[in-house]
Amino acid sequence: MFPTGWPGFALLLLRASVTMALLFENVAHRHGLSVWITGASLIVCAALSAGFLTPIAAAIALGLHVLIWSCLSVDNPGTAVIVCVDAIALALLGPGAYSFDSRRFGRRLIVQTPP
Repeated sequence: MFPTGWPGFALLLLRASVTMALLFENVAHRHGLSVWITGASLIVCAALSAGFLTPIAAAIALGLHVLIWSCLSVDNPGTAVIVCVDAIALALLGPGAYSFDSRRFGRRLIVQTPP
């Protein structure tokens, strides 16, 4: 669940991609967004950057994207599809080894004594 090496690095890049997409969406529509959407987006971006509760944060990021697109507009439908696929993939794959989640919920050595 928390792969190391190149797969862990790829998940780190995927988290960064979803984070940057949400930040760029906020910057592009900063005049039309309410304060609570901007604040929620920044909190979710911080959680995704740190890898904190990544599946939940990725699902919320997807919801925020859809909310922004439904309130304002979709600038490019192709980009919207890519952002949706990235967020869904991140929610399903998890954070990877280079995250707060891996430190908190990661691999542990379980020693069982014989009965």
